[in-house]
Amino acid sequence: MPRQRKHDPSIPDHIDQRKLPVGCYWNRRDRNWYTLRGGKRSKPIADDKALLSDLHKAMELAQGADSSTLDYMLGKFEESGQFKTEIAAATQTDYRYCRDALQRHATKIGVMFAYLRRAAITPPLIQRLVNDIAVATPSKANHIKRYLSVAYQWGVLNGYADTNVAQGVRQAKERKAHRMPEADTAQAVVAFLRVRGALPSRRKGSVAPYVWAVAEIAYRCRMRSVEVRNLTDADKTDAGIIVDRVKGSDGNVTRWCPELVEAWGWLVARRARIWLKKPSFRAQASRPLVVSEDGCALSKSALNSAWRRAMATAIKAKVIGKDSRFGLHGLKHRGITDTPGRKADKKAASGHKTDAMLGLYDHALQVVDAAGKRD
Repeated sequence: MPRQRKHDPSIPDHIDQRKLPVGCYWNRRDRNWYTLRGGKRSKPIADDKALLSDLHKAMELAQGADSSTLDYMLGKFEESGQFKTEIAAATQTDYRYCRDALQRHATKIGVMFAYLRRAAITPPLIQRLVNDIAVATPSKANHIKRYLSVAYQWGVLNGYADTNVAQGVRQAKERKAHRMPEADTAQAVVAFLRVRGALPSRRKGSVAPYVWAVAEIAYRCRMRSVEVRNLTDADKTDAGIIVDRVKGSDGNVTRWCPELVEAWGWLVARRARIWLKKPSFRAQASRPLVVSEDGCALSKSALNSAWRRAMATAIKAKVIGKDSRFGLHGLKHRGITDTPGRKADKKAASGHKTDAMLGLYDHALQVVDAAGKRD
């Protein structure tokens, strides 16, 4: 016979604690319900608004796959051949993030959205989901909307849904906030990251040693972070750095400048020190410029985490304020804006194919003559 629970005054009053399902536990700090999987705390299965009946249903779902839920279909989609072979790796990662977000998003009845029955999900319900998430993060809301549309399309073709209820749902209006740093702010941050990156690893106030060099190259070459991570020895030429751009932009070669020479050389020297202890990496055909401490090419998640920690450290050191924080992508905006010349020169440097796309990144105002004849 299971041990009787002690009364917990922090549990919502509408829950009869004597009737709680076995294995369902209350998280006092975050005020949600969870269970244990493999001896570890699971993701939340319900929030503090859930009724006792909702908790029993949530535990049934947690203890065994319920084929009627949205998450069951999403799991089958993730296991499918289409997901594994026809969807790009970066998109797969994004879709897994969206599924995780749905498993954590509580509905008004207290049950996480992913664990709702598919039969109960309607276009208005998904529209409400998009609207609710868009209040804080419109970009995230649109990622989830697109993910659900693709997953439901697969579900219709494979017998898991009758209709694509995500189709026709309106996307959230995204804020066009580029978060481009001021020129002096960008320079101060790169200098700060270089100093803090030289500190011993894991010392208080230290940052990943490579972030300053990645930031320098991203700015000088007007590159996305993924484009910097993709650089290899083959991209180094006498004329400059070959920039292979993603998302349809034209590639080009960025001429060497002292800052690029220094950043590239520093990354090569760092890689050599790491690979000195790992002979197998020295022999590989593809030689990534930016590597992690284990010698492998730096991953997207590792760089994103390193940059977030670097920004938090810079804010704590009062190098920048909270409102001035920026992402690596902001350095691309800064680089295009700082490129000398007219619009045509900037478009050639950035690789953008249209003036409209260039306009999203170039924030400099052209200086023109006043109207009228001059004597």
